[in-house]
Amino acid sequence: MIDKPQPRKGGEARPLKVRLKKARSLSSSSQKWLQRQLNDPYVARAKREGWRSRAAFKLLEIDDKLKLLKPGLRVVDLGAAPGGWSQIAAQRVKVTEGRGKVVAIDLLEIDPIPGVDFAQLDFLKDEAPDQLKQMLGGEADVVLSDMAANTTGHRATDHLRIVGLVELAIDFARQVLSPGGAFVAKVFQGGTENTLLAELKRDFTTVRHIKPQASRADSAELYVVATGFRGRRNED
Repeated sequence: MIDKPQPRKGGEARPLKVRLKKARSLSSSSQKWLQRQLNDPYVARAKREGWRSRAAFKLLEIDDKLKLLKPGLRVVDLGAAPGGWSQIAAQRVKVTEGRGKVVAIDLLEIDPIPGVDFAQLDFLKDEAPDQLKQMLGGEADVVLSDMAANTTGHRATDHLRIVGLVELAIDFARQVLSPGGAFVAKVFQGGTENTLLAELKRDFTTVRHIKPQASRADSAELYVVATGFRGRRNED
């Protein structure tokens, strides 16, 4: 059970903090997560506005600042479930108007999104990059990655997993981005090695970190945004 908003004078509901009254079947961590979700204004706003998740507001803020997603562009969304970022991308490149293209991948299935070509596939599988390239049918203008590794609680191990995912996403972006393209990936404070940032700076003209307001204040999460892809290097 939860406390419900109480009416003010004049009939207007007064927002109250939602409190769990009976949740004995849940673990302490699950209770904390559920209470945080119930009281999260971005969760409520996402439901009102029809976005698949609160994460949609993170990409909205990044794109409002940097104007990455323009009509007609081709976008890849890595780690797409439940689909909030793909929704934003499809809307802003105007896929349903016959402009641009959005392809997405995740381990989990998602409900269909108009105009989005989705594959349920592990990005770590050897065949995943080639399948995405086939779905894309050419170069991409933007590669988005909201992928996150499952945490173990062991700081050093979790750090390596996070960096490893970002490195794989960067390598894929190098393979598919057209010159001038952009790359956005979730990282964590202290989770981007100097070598990783140096690689990005070598391949892109501008590299910056952004912590959207929709990222929870107590989270180490932030996003690395690289723009102005220089083009594929000749490694020979």
